[in-house]
Amino acid sequence: MAKRTLDAFFKPSAPPPKRPKTSSEPTTSNSTTSPEPPNIPTEDPKPPSQHPSYPFPIPQLPSHISIALEHATPATQPKKTTNQPHLDLLTFQPYIARQTSTALFTFLLQSLPFYRVTYKIRRGPTETQINTPRFTTVFGVDSTSTFAQTDTSSPLGLLETHTNNPVPKTKYQCVPRPIPACLDLLRRTVEKANTDSKGRTPGYNFCLVNYYASGEDSIAFHSDDERFLGAQPNIASLSLGGERDFLMKHKPFVDTGVSNGAGAAGTRVSGTRVTGVSGTVSGGGLDGSATTPVQQIKMKLGSGDMVVMRGETQANWLHSIPKRKGRAGEMTRGRINITFRRAVVPGGTDNYYRYNVGSGGMYRWDEVARKMVLQDDGKTC
Repeated sequence: MAKRTLDAFFKPSAPPPKRPKTSSEPTTSNSTTSPEPPNIPTEDPKPPSQHPSYPFPIPQLPSHISIALEHATPATQPKKTTNQPHLDLLTFQPYIARQTSTALFTFLLQSLPFYRVTYKIRRGPTETQINTPRFTTVFGVDSTSTFAQTDTSSPLGLLETHTNNPVPKTKYQCVPRPIPACLDLLRRTVEKANTDSKGRTPGYNFCLVNYYASGEDSIAFHSDDERFLGAQPNIASLSLGGERDFLMKHKPFVDTGVSNGAGAAGTRVSGTRVTGVSGTVSGGGLDGSATTPVQQIKMKLGSGDMVVMRGETQANWLHSIPKRKGRAGEMTRGRINITFRRAVVPGGTDNYYRYNVGSGGMYRWDEVARKMVLQDDGKTC
């Protein structure tokens, strides 16, 4: 028997062949009555995710997407990369089959609230305004709090994780938002595909979503090694939509004396030195050698591909999505990047909402205009 693909499973079956008419059957070619309409079952949509912190109800996934995510991921087995100093990657190409990932991209683009955050940073006496070069949104709360399942006396609808007491309004600078069902299903499937050697999952409690409208949108080299993520954070990064380049390079040496995995961006294990973008690491080779080659990493991420950065990666490597110039092809296609991570203290919650929701306006995708359109320019965080 021929095997049916998953895509074939979701397509309606071909209609049965017509039975030849017998001479005893009446002719209906001149009949004025219409035949009975076929009894085609319609999908019963699930109610949307709602929460006082949402600007609008967020739809749930259509069943053909949710079934594919639950039963057909990962679409391929991951490639493990540990052949460079302090590097531990899992790469799924793809994690979600192309047809499903394209449908998921369209659904999320049309269903989520997005923000174009601006903020100011001060370096010495100089204050600079930063305009985020992409649209962002975020959901979740750090591990010290949990979202209450029922109404509580907490003004934020949150409970302290260890005491189950209501969280006071003063705990967070911005009101945290629970991960909606459409993203929470994805979170759970990603966790299952990303267990450690003992079968433990990362326990993601945050979902960050970036929308790159075209190849002109980008994100500079950075690492997700903030203290609020704890030591050796596990971060899964999923791509949907247009193809983009994903770059990684080893961090330069900064002797701060801070132990690995706990330093701010730019710090490294004391006693290890990197020379050049494609150079060597001295005194920190994984094989115990005095000098280990270091090469910059470049990979193309298409729709449905996922990279998981684990272990010492964030403490020692930077990653970026550079601009892609051009007026045709992949350069003009939008891209959604979803990252799952775990914040362990309230500072992580404040950071993520400040830089991914901020105090600017809320945007939604306009299918007619084919772009993000400002819906509310009031304070959002």
